[in-house]
Amino acid sequence: MTKRMTQDLPIVELLPALRAQLDTHDELVLEAPPGAGKTTQVPLALLDAPWLRGQKVLMLEPRRLAARGAAERMAALLGEPVGQTVGYRVRLESKVSAQTRIEVITEGILTRLLQDDPSLEGVGLLIFDEFHERSLDADLGLALALEGRRLFGELRDTPLKILLMSATLNGEALCAFLDDAPLLSSEGRQYPVTLHYQRQPARGRQGAKDIVTEVCAAVQAACNVHAGSLLVFLPGQGEIRRCAAQLEGQLDASTDIAPLYGNLSLDAQRLAIAASPEGRRKVVLATNIAESSLTIDGIEVVIDSGLERRMSFDPRSATSRLTTQRISAASAAQRAGRAGRLGPGHCYRLWTESEQSELPEQGRPEILDSDLGALCLQCLQWGSEPEGLRWLDPPPAAHCRQAMDLLMTLGAIENGAQLSARGRAMAALPLPPRLAALLLSSEQLGCAEDAAALAALLGERDPEMDRGADIHPRLLAIARGDKRYGRIAQQARQYRRLLPRVSREEVDETALMVAAALAFPDRIARAQSDGGTDYQLSNGRRAVLAEHDSLRGSPYLLVLDLGGHSGQRSDRIHLACRLDSALFSSALDALVSEQLVADWDEKLGRFVAERQRWIGKLILDRQPQPQLNAAQRTSALLGLLRRRGLSLLNWSESAEQLRGRVALMRRYDCAPGGWPVLDDEALLDRIEDWLLPYLTGVKNLRDLQALDMHNILMATLDWPQQQALQKQVPERLAVPSGSQIRLDYRESPPVLAVKLQEMFGCEASPQVAEGQQTVLVHLLSPAQRPLAVTADLAGFWRNAYHDVKKEMKGRYPKHPWPDDPLSATATAYTKARQQRQGT
Repeated sequence: MTKRMTQDLPIVELLPALRAQLDTHDELVLEAPPGAGKTTQVPLALLDAPWLRGQKVLMLEPRRLAARGAAERMAALLGEPVGQTVGYRVRLESKVSAQTRIEVITEGILTRLLQDDPSLEGVGLLIFDEFHERSLDADLGLALALEGRRLFGELRDTPLKILLMSATLNGEALCAFLDDAPLLSSEGRQYPVTLHYQRQPARGRQGAKDIVTEVCAAVQAACNVHAGSLLVFLPGQGEIRRCAAQLEGQLDASTDIAPLYGNLSLDAQRLAIAASPEGRRKVVLATNIAESSLTIDGIEVVIDSGLERRMSFDPRSATSRLTTQRISAASAAQRAGRAGRLGPGHCYRLWTESEQSELPEQGRPEILDSDLGALCLQCLQWGSEPEGLRWLDPPPAAHCRQAMDLLMTLGAIENGAQLSARGRAMAALPLPPRLAALLLSSEQLGCAEDAAALAALLGERDPEMDRGADIHPRLLAIARGDKRYGRIAQQARQYRRLLPRVSREEVDETALMVAAALAFPDRIARAQSDGGTDYQLSNGRRAVLAEHDSLRGSPYLLVLDLGGHSGQRSDRIHLACRLDSALFSSALDALVSEQLVADWDEKLGRFVAERQRWIGKLILDRQPQPQLNAAQRTSALLGLLRRRGLSLLNWSESAEQLRGRVALMRRYDCAPGGWPVLDDEALLDRIEDWLLPYLTGVKNLRDLQALDMHNILMATLDWPQQQALQKQVPERLAVPSGSQIRLDYRESPPVLAVKLQEMFGCEASPQVAEGQQTVLVHLLSPAQRPLAVTADLAGFWRNAYHDVKKEMKGRYPKHPWPDDPLSATATAYTKARQQRQGT
């Protein structure tokens, strides 16, 4: 054991307790800051644990460089080459053998291992390193590992043990999630780091707009004060490149500038983290890749922009947008800690102390802001929809719905939420769903050679982002063996080996376009103007080409890579190719939908109709239809009513009254039963059933508005219902004066508006619907103005009437205003006419 341990590492003191806890528990959470030695010391310390019984240890790292570095360091401690006791597996490279007991892998590889063997037979311990980063693959791997253990644990001789370890964690929440797993914490080894804050907020700075200038000034000032190497945290690759260019020639000759970000080659990343030669120092310009998983030799000063760049997925547009945001307090602590690994250090934070107190405690897990297409595909391959698994943070429902819609569009799902044969083939490929669909389609179309290169190009960072959007020069560069595309070419060769039948004949660009369009059907784009740069995508989004791009003016594009920043109204097209519109009538016709659309043209005074072809939300073309047959005209009228609503019809008062009467009968379930719902929503839902027979002779809007809606709706009732309607909710009521007064069923309750004098002698309020509904009486003046509204006539006569009489008697002296209205004779006439009629 001594040979394996580096005794001065802080984690060593905790190893006996760690071994003891894993002897009695199947889950454990370990907190240890950067530099504690957890990554290299923990796997070695557990290798001879009795419960392991010769099984493997799998340790997940979030990055390839960290995985390789951890394996090489552990192998060196054992005095062995990598690939014997300790090995690694990362994308494009692996070094393992039959003797390998510790495998360091990147996270996506774990998902594939679990899909092949959910029980992970032969693996005794699964370690998630740097779990605080909460990558999407780590969350998925943990969910599948826990479910696999639950389902297949009985098939194993010993249970699979799970260890989560990280520099910063919400340990209590993790322990609760893992069924109250124990928590161990290491203090780590940290020299004091002096924090330097800005005195006041940077004026006018929004995101990373002015951060490069601020960082460069801070680097130059720090280099004048400190002698050691510097680690500079910037939000993204673009800022790193601009900062490197601005610093070039501004620093002394003994200072090297070393970029460090995820899409650099492994050799370039290694160069950035290696110790500087004697007499030299370096300025490492890094993204948050350098926060915790990599150890960089010689760093004494950290300059922190306080910003990071994250992808935020919008499920409505199915696109990811870059968001530049403040880091969390946990990230700030880790970044500052990098200056105190070798001795006392300094950290220059480009924000104020008051701003520090406003930072969120932890960063957001990727699962909450990511495209979940690959996650949903893997869950379905596992045999469960995402909601069927245990998640530390459940994936958002809107993101899952969008992902399932995409998988359906790609042909991966059938019969609800079951993987099709194509879906199973997609899940078996180590690619995102779109790229997997691209390769599968290309195999059938005979263009797999170039499709593999295209998939590799889309899956990696483009080394020539500024050369324009056209993919074809890049594909030619890959085919010619251009060194700038060496990593992409290597990945393309691996993709080709995934397909059993690969055509090596001359590439058919049309076939490649078809295969790509089938994988990106929502990214077909049409120019908004001749020669312009604005394009409308089939997913409804707007995207823009660079001003002088060679693809500018192409009528149609297939957009393969696009992105933007939060707050922008449109996305920038990064990679695309021209798309021949003739394909919409041939190889891509399955993506096209047709519909006949008719509408009323106010200027022409008639219906105009056209046949439209669409891909998603993108209209391809319109063909005028000057003549419509009866079926087409009827279909167009129904479509028009669905779009513009039933207000296009002529709703007479009697038709509206009928709807109110039927609604009242339905409310009180008056016999006979089965009363229809006649509101707009219900009528539109079954419009063919009740309106279609009356549309045969309709040729224009005038004919449509001439339809008798009262008779049409009455025809929806059978004869007993029509009879019950007249009896229970009559159109008119007889009042004490002898008049037949129309009821207003458009109101609820129904309203009887009647002259006050016509209700003399009536004490009981009128009722309809077999006495279940009392009518609201509007008592009117002789001038037909409302005097009172009541559902209690008896109470009105006893109380309010006398006040009304005092006020109205002088205004309407010709009309009767008796002291006792209940004994008076009801009349519609004046006193004089009443007397004449009486004589």
